[in-house]
Order: sequence, then structure tokens, then C-alpha cells
Amino acid sequence: MPSDPAGPITARCYCGASRLTLDKPPFTVAYCHCDDCRRWTGAPVAAFAAFDRADVIAQLPDAFRGAAGVERWTCPTCHAPLGAAFDYLPGQIYVPIGIIDQAEQLAPAMHSHSGSALPWLHIDDDLPRADASARDALKTVAE
Repeated sequence: MPSDPAGPITARCYCGASRLTLDKPPFTVAYCHCDDCRRWTGAPVAAFAAFDRADVIAQLPDAFRGAAGVERWTCPTCHAPLGAAFDYLPGQIYVPIGIIDQAEQLAPAMHSHSGSALPWLHIDDDLPRADASARDALKTVAE
């Protein structure tokens, strides 16, 4: 479980036009090494905080679907990533850590899709690693 930042969690896109305010802490924070998340974020590894969909959805613009079973939101102005949802993780929206103002307080608790990690990327930690989606662990944290 991530540390509980004092006060609401706030997030903003690159240009500041899209903002989120979340009154509850995330269910979990996780790294994702899958090709889809890398391509979407433009980073060698993505990191997301999982929030209750009901707490986030009204603050997001219209979604688009890229990969099957994946819904994503980006800022309509600068197109920075704002959130992602996965059919196999109902009720959750994953907000990229990089847009959260309190990111330093939200350390990842696990790695998902570690079997897809780039061979030259080495994150030296003792966090649990799932070769694939970690969907069972991620479903459990929201229950």
C-alpha cells in the first residue's frame, strides 16, 4: 500500500489544461513493463497509481480505445496521458505517476509484465514481479 499523502492527491497534464483531484489514496502503485504502456507513455517503463473509477471518471475527457480491452484518456490540448483502464481490472483507473503532484509519496509496490522489460533496464528493488499482467494481485488490492 502506498503511503497516504496528506490532503487530496492532485494531478495535471503537461500543459495544465487537464487536472485531477482525488480525495482517496490509490489502491496501489505499480510499474508496468508491457509494450502497450511503454508506447503510450513514451518511457522505458510506466508507473501508475490505481484509483476507484467512480472517483476519477467524471474528471476525464472522452476516452479512446487503442489495444483491445484497454480504455485510455489523454489531455485534449497537449495529449499527455491522463489515465488508463483495463477490462480485466473493472472499477479501476490507472493514473500515470508522472502527472501526480505528490509522486514522491507514491512509491510502486510491484512490477507487472516484468517478462516484457527491456533487457537494458535494471530497476534494483525487492518488489514482487509478475511476468504477465499481475491481474490477480491488482484485482485484490481494490477489493
